[in-house]
Amino acid sequence: MWLSLLNMNKIEQLYQKYANEVPQNVEQLPISGSNRRYYRIFGSNSTCIAVKGTSIEENKTFITLADHFYKQGLPVPQVYSYSDDYSCYLQEDLGDDSLFNLIATQPVSNEVRSLLHETMRLLPDVQYRGAEGLDFSMCYPQPEFDRRTVMFDLNYFKYCFLKSTGLEFDEMRLEDDFETMADVLLRHMSDTFLYRDFQARNVMVKDGKPYLIDFQGGRKGPIYYDVASFLWQARANYSSVLRQELLDSYLEALQRYQTISKETFFDNLRHFVLFRTLQVLGAYGFRGYFEKKQHFLQSVPFAVANLRELLEESFPEYSYLTEVLLELTKLSKFEPADPQDPQRLLVRIFSFSYKKGIPEDVSGNGGGYVFDCRSTHNPGRYEPYKKLTGLDEPVIQFLEKDGEIVLFLESVYALADAHVARYLERGFTNLMFAFGCTGGQHRSVYSAEHLAAHLAEKFDVDIILEHREQGIRRELVK
Repeated sequence: MWLSLLNMNKIEQLYQKYANEVPQNVEQLPISGSNRRYYRIFGSNSTCIAVKGTSIEENKTFITLADHFYKQGLPVPQVYSYSDDYSCYLQEDLGDDSLFNLIATQPVSNEVRSLLHETMRLLPDVQYRGAEGLDFSMCYPQPEFDRRTVMFDLNYFKYCFLKSTGLEFDEMRLEDDFETMADVLLRHMSDTFLYRDFQARNVMVKDGKPYLIDFQGGRKGPIYYDVASFLWQARANYSSVLRQELLDSYLEALQRYQTISKETFFDNLRHFVLFRTLQVLGAYGFRGYFEKKQHFLQSVPFAVANLRELLEESFPEYSYLTEVLLELTKLSKFEPADPQDPQRLLVRIFSFSYKKGIPEDVSGNGGGYVFDCRSTHNPGRYEPYKKLTGLDEPVIQFLEKDGEIVLFLESVYALADAHVARYLERGFTNLMFAFGCTGGQHRSVYSAEHLAAHLAEKFDVDIILEHREQGIRRELVK
């Protein structure tokens, strides 16, 4: 609670020093899976994004890379200012539309298809032009893709995912194939920039153009890795036809920097696709099985489907690994997921005023939880907050400093987590949470916002958030 207020004060001070004005409003953006927190700051004439990160070295790397790429003419957010201790910084506001959100609508429209092609044509510029004059020693945590990196990711897969499946395997034979894979991958090392997390989630769309974010994990490395990362992103679920079209666009743009035949490129690429798929499964296993973030496990069938397709052509270099992976793909719990599955869980979350009654359950299933926020301290009793809502930063600071609403929500989260998890197991499709207070303006709005952000982070569900008395409705659909 107090840390949140300290962060906010530091961000506001940084903005005031940069813009020579006090922020008119500060809005916290949805929490992602990283250790960073994002805020949209509203000034008198424009907005910007404030970032607070707990890893100082990671912050330094992003700021340095962003400045270098911006000067190289690459489409990245401009960093406007940063604190002396690198704990927070201000960057260009690219809006809220990620490329991943756009491709989530099926089928892919011509406009989105065009954006995908433009993004793939941009990648060689990032890899080659982005590497020009770049001091890779400042990359964090590694300056380059090396054997230790490869072995770390392969063992990440082994310990965080493969062992959790219950499959029996010969660990020494598997390690032998891991060593061979490292040899194969490192043959393709080059003096180019490896983005490392190049995927549609890290491409923002502004004014119809792609912009790149979250490249702070980049380093020197082979060009194949990023192609594999983007085209075989598990939840993107590109068709084989679209994937081949996008690969053709990349190869066409690559000719400006390197001449290579399509056949040779793909022969090399498939090893990186296998490696990246194993690395991703390791991450899903760690986030899902160990950190109990269920929505990561929802992506596993898509990654296994990619693996199943990839193994249709053998990898004689790693015959034992291939044998183990084929057994893995046959496990019933990894049956391919249907992206059009109508049984997705929809969670409706309301804020409301008790004076106007409890919100109606439109699903016909009898509703769900109704929480009474009136036991907590009411900022509406004080003149400075009467015209504000739970979406406004002064009200948020009041509630969090007071602390009653924070303790209240801890109990709510425990109930909601158990209920959502059970509904997902049973295949139910509707669940409702409603928060009521005196006017449906402060405490209930704050509570509904925070439960929506909490569930969106933890579960793969669709969410409709409605502040009834404020006339605000948002859809958080994945």
